[in-house]
Amino acid sequence: METRTNRKKKKTSKKKKWKRVVLLTFFALFILSGLFVYNIYGDVASAVDKMTTSLDREKSDKREEIVEFDEKDPVSILLVGVDEREDDAGRTDSMLVLTVNPELNSTKILSIPRDTRAELTDKKNSKRDRIDKMNHAYAYGGIEMTMDSIEHFLNIPLDYYVKVNMQGFEDIVDAVGGIDVYNEYAFELDGTYLSKGEHHLDGEEALQYARMRKEDPAGDVGRQERQREVISKVIKKGASLSTLTNYDEVLEALSDNIETNLTLQEIISMQKDYRAAADNIEKLNIEGADQYIDDIYYYMVEDKTRQLLSDELREHLGLRTEKLSASKARAELNS
Repeated sequence: METRTNRKKKKTSKKKKWKRVVLLTFFALFILSGLFVYNIYGDVASAVDKMTTSLDREKSDKREEIVEFDEKDPVSILLVGVDEREDDAGRTDSMLVLTVNPELNSTKILSIPRDTRAELTDKKNSKRDRIDKMNHAYAYGGIEMTMDSIEHFLNIPLDYYVKVNMQGFEDIVDAVGGIDVYNEYAFELDGTYLSKGEHHLDGEEALQYARMRKEDPAGDVGRQERQREVISKVIKKGASLSTLTNYDEVLEALSDNIETNLTLQEIISMQKDYRAAADNIEKLNIEGADQYIDDIYYYMVEDKTRQLLSDELREHLGLRTEKLSASKARAELNS
């Protein structure tokens, strides 16, 4: 006859066995998830290594000390979309300056109109210096001259850059399964037609959506807004769990179409200590006026506007404000 004590012992034994099964199951899942994460990390490291390149440019002379991520120093990043095609030096299709301050938990994003008339400067070869549209700097001197010219225009340091090949950008959008947008203005561009309303865009459609400006009453400002929208939605989808099953496709698309001077360790440090700053983003635009010079369209920016933007960005980077030198791009017109 089974006693109360024996029943209690059996119950306890079953309970312990059940606990061991649960623990072993969780341990197995932990090992499997650990291997999965390890594989992702290895693939990410490989992809970033392919994206990372050295820059033929010394640190900015507008910053006294290099950025220390461990110290949570404010940092600036130039994000450029480049239209590079075969047998073509390319032009920057979009230019965004990001300043990130982890202590203030804030990020500022400034869009620079590509037709901005400015002094294009090359610190290593002054023979390339000229007055032209800002987006032409890339054709004359690559990413280095682009960074030099924007630094001169705003009088701020640019610590890092991320370059996206716009021709391959559609691969990135396709890799994350497309994006959802509400299109404000019906348009047709390079064989792509989008009606007004809600759309799920594939890579080709997203690229044209980001490029369109003629049908937009806001012109280049409206296009800049759509470019920010597309980039932010791609990033959001890329970080979602739904894309983990094809993360290798996402990484391949990124590594084939992105170039940066950020290292994997710096990216990890930013993800760890600078991520909260992305929750507080302030978008900045450059006020200016349209003007034709010798039948060529330019976007003209007053020195006063440049000074205000320079002051705001330098303060955000923890730097003292400085008086900008007068723009030769405007002085040339008055001579």
